[in-house]
This record gives sequence, C-alpha cells and structure tokens, in this order.
Amino acid sequence: MVLGTFKSQAIVHLFFLTYLDKLKLMNNLVKDPFNLLSDPNLAFLGDALSPDKVEQMFKQFYPWLVKNSSICSIEVIRYKPQKRCLIEYSFQGKNKISFLGKVRFKGTDTNSYYLQQYLWQNGFNDQSLDHVSVPEPVAIFPQWKMWLQRKVPGVMATDLLTTSEGINIAPKIAYTAHKLHQLRRESKRYHRIADELDILHQKLPMVSQLYPHWQTRINRILQECDRLVKNLPSLPPLGIHRDFYPDQIIINGSRVYLLDLDLYCHGDPSLDIGNFLAHITEYSLRTLGHFAALKQQEIALENEFIKLAGEHTREPIKIYKLLTLVRHIFLSTQFPERSIYTEALMQLSEEQLINI
Repeated sequence: MVLGTFKSQAIVHLFFLTYLDKLKLMNNLVKDPFNLLSDPNLAFLGDALSPDKVEQMFKQFYPWLVKNSSICSIEVIRYKPQKRCLIEYSFQGKNKISFLGKVRFKGTDTNSYYLQQYLWQNGFNDQSLDHVSVPEPVAIFPQWKMWLQRKVPGVMATDLLTTSEGINIAPKIAYTAHKLHQLRRESKRYHRIADELDILHQKLPMVSQLYPHWQTRINRILQECDRLVKNLPSLPPLGIHRDFYPDQIIINGSRVYLLDLDLYCHGDPSLDIGNFLAHITEYSLRTLGHFAALKQQEIALENEFIKLAGEHTREPIKIYKLLTLVRHIFLSTQFPERSIYTEALMQLSEEQLINI
C-alpha cells in the first residue's frame, strides 16, 4: 500500500515537473519587451500571447495556414500606447512561416483588412507581373482585436536609400504609389489640404510651448503655409496611402511590397510623393548630416512619378513636400534623439517658404 502510494506520488511529481518544463518552454517562446499584460486594459491579449492558445486558434480556424507546423515564437515588435501594437507569430514545420498580427485597441481594424484583401485580389498579389504587391491578408481574430497578414521577406527601402541601390529603387517606389492611385475603390474618408493645414496648426504651437523663444518664427511659418496652399492647384481626388514614406516599402529582389494602408483615403495623389520626399530629406539630415545628401534619389523618384502622373503634379508635390517638412519640426521634438535637428528643420522650412 505504501509502495503504491509512493509510486502514485512519484507519477504526480513527474507529471508536475513535465508540466513546469513545458510551461517554461512556452514562456520562452514569448518576447514582450513592452510588458503589455501589465496593463489591465490589454487583458484581452492574454490568449494572443499564449503559445498554446495561439496554436489552438490557428489550427481550429485556419488549419491550412499552419499545416504540419507548430508555434515556435511570439514577439511583440511594435507598441503605441493606448492605440495599437504589432505581434509576430512564427510557426516551424518543413519551412518557417511568420504572420504579423495588427492589433488596434479600440477594436479590430476590419477596414484595413478588407482593403488589403481587395488589393491582393486586384493586381497586388505575389503573381503580379509588375512585381508590386501587398502582403497577403490571411485572418481576423476579433476577440484579440487583430487581423493578420503574412510576413514578407526583404529589406526596407529606408535601408537601401543610402546605398548604391538608392537611385535604382526610386522609380519603382514612384510606380508603386502611382499604381495605388489608379485603384478604383470607394472610401468614405477624405483628406483635403484644409486637413493638412489643421494638423500643422494643432502641432506647431506645441513646439512654441517647448521653446517659447521660437514662437514668433513658428507663427510666421504657419502664416506662410496658409499663404502657400492658396496656390495649390485642385486635382481630382484619388485613393492615396496618406502615410507614404520609406519604412512603408519592402524590397525583395525585383518585387516591391507596399505596407500599412491604415490611413488609406481619397485625396491629392501628390501628397504621397511630397510626403515621401520630405521624409528622405529629413532622414538625409539625421543620418548623413546634410539635407541634400540623398538629393539624387529624390530627383529620380519625383521625375518618375511626374512622368507617370503628369507635369501638372510637379507644383503640388513641391507644396506637399514643404508642408511635410514643416510637420517634421514638430515630429523632431517627439523623439529625444531627433530634437537636436529641430532648429535645422525650422531654418530649412523658413528658407523654402520664402523661395516658393
């Protein structure tokens, strides 16, 4: 009787140790540098960060995506407090497969999912002859306020712009924007020049609060921006990305992937190119020490887009680029490592506003 009890206890103990080993292994599969679950408002992500629950969800609802594969890692790779996060799920079988789960805390962004699905089904898939694609949207998990897309291989355009490939990829980026603009899809959202000005009038005064001795200069910049847009030609609104900059492009050989269409709306297509050019200018200052260090890449991109869209876009591109540079004055104050460039961005904006 005692021997039997001892054996039973030993079996229970062994089972418990095995369970602990499995639990430890499962925990090691998860990387959450932002400690999301410490926020009680994000408790709904508990299962989304549990390897067992994630594997169960995939195999129950999307078994063809992870056939003969097991979860091998979960990593929170991006987090914007009170707004959103990005979680990468990787499965290992014969090959490794990874998915990116896009979580919006106020509720699943189904509009972005169905937009990307529409793009995938209308010329932006991996078989597109022009080699311009979006990542394949694959699933929605509403209980996690998440939709997923396949993770695509490649290098961000940001990392290539400063290399010898920079000028070569610029025309491909221009074509990618133009292709998106030709898409005929309804959108209830519009972004007009008045909206662009509203952003500047909301954000630039915050710079004055941080640096009161610049208030006069900031006010003058805003006045010049108001004057500038009066000369903006009116172009028919098309579907635009609205957050088009180098981190939104992945290059994989000859294929270009367009990312993050969360702000897709109807607007002036010149905005996308002006925004992209201004980001190159700012990045050039921040990484290479001079605004014009990547000027040839900017020229190649702008010329290709104008060739595709028409000469009438040249002046609007210039105006939208300048408005984005002005917005970067504010953005530079939001990152400690960028604040040393605030005055340089302000000076460049002042010089260009006078000359346009």
